[in-house]
Amino acid sequence: MPPNKVPFLIILITLLVGCQEKPRNAQGAFFANLGSLCGQRFIGASTFPDDPAHDFAGKTLVADFNDCRDQEIRIQFDVGADRSRTWVITLTDAGLLLKHDHRHADGTPDEITNYGGWANDQVSEWQQYFPADAETAALIPAAATNVWMLRYEPQSATLTYDLKRHGQPRYQAQLQPVNQR
Repeated sequence: MPPNKVPFLIILITLLVGCQEKPRNAQGAFFANLGSLCGQRFIGASTFPDDPAHDFAGKTLVADFNDCRDQEIRIQFDVGADRSRTWVITLTDAGLLLKHDHRHADGTPDEITNYGGWANDQVSEWQQYFPADAETAALIPAAATNVWMLRYEPQSATLTYDLKRHGQPRYQAQLQPVNQR
């Protein structure tokens, strides 16, 4: 390689590594911020769609940060009396992963479970976007364009869960803390 190309390559590699570190650092900060909510329970309601026929309409929503580990946070998400849902956020060397774990009352996995995706590069320490991964697209073809968003606003103590499909709003819930353990 010609000597005049070496500095250019060093600069290029440094820039690429620096760009890749930001998402991982922000993802780690987001995970740590979520971890700071462990032991808290949030209660709220659906804010979109405003459709009385929607499955979650009129039901109390509860997000319970009750299972927190070094690399995984499990948030029980109840819809009324239905306790079948858990959001699983895992921090790995590859990044931050969101999965939806659906279980029957006896604890066996639902036929539709373990869908979600990896956080993309639209990251901040308080908000993450998770586009559907290949496993989700295979399991639920209609959800191949899903993008889930989790956000915690420390000033208002609001937890927001949001879903878009084909770039259009599909679902949103907002919850507030009710207690600390």
